[in-house]
Amino acid sequence: MFARLREDIRSVFDRDPAARTSWEVLTCYPGIHAILFHRASHWLWCRRMFWLGRMVSHLGRFFTGIEIHPGAVIGRRFFIDHGMGVVIGETAVVGDDVTLYHGVTLGGTSWTKGRRHPTIGDGVVVGAGAQILGPVTVGARAKVGSNAVVVRDVPPETTAVGNPARIIDSEQAQKREDKAGQMGFSAYALEGKPDDPLAKAIHGLLDHAVETDRRIDLLLKRLELGEAAVKDELATADRFDANYLSKIVD
Repeated sequence: MFARLREDIRSVFDRDPAARTSWEVLTCYPGIHAILFHRASHWLWCRRMFWLGRMVSHLGRFFTGIEIHPGAVIGRRFFIDHGMGVVIGETAVVGDDVTLYHGVTLGGTSWTKGRRHPTIGDGVVVGAGAQILGPVTVGARAKVGSNAVVVRDVPPETTAVGNPARIIDSEQAQKREDKAGQMGFSAYALEGKPDDPLAKAIHGLLDHAVETDRRIDLLLKRLELGEAAVKDELATADRFDANYLSKIVD
């Protein structure tokens, strides 16, 4: 138990630059508290002490604002950043090294019994306000953007954005998302219709920034090559002058 707790605390330092000390993480991070409550409630649930498990889960929700059903299966090094409003349903399965931000819902879409909640693969990151609904699978190391609504499977190592979520599969679209992150905001929330003029305008600005960066990089490479060529010419000229002078002296 304590080994798992130390592992959870270390994972916070890996994913939250605001974390300063282990004591701060242990006492002030609701994501850590929610995991501790869930482990206790899940242990009770697996031993068919359903009411007691639900009660422990309810207390965890009361103290942290994070609702995790005791039947949900949670992997190792699970990190909930901020956490308020996170909901994880009964049949959800969450892998190792998963990160959720505040307002995320791993919910169901039907009242039928059986598996009705998502399966989240290892290393997945889910942005703030995203909803992953139904018995869908989010592949390992995939990313789900802020406010995205996922109702279909997301392949491993891809990025899903928008409502309904779409997979970013083109190189230009991926460059656009990367550039948006470098500029200090997330383009994940650009979830308007494809003909949304505002989204088009922002996409155009991001594409222009990407193209400008490409041209600057190309110019710098050419300047470096030119500088190297000039240095070679100067070195050759110096050698020629030295040889010429040596012949004159002789």
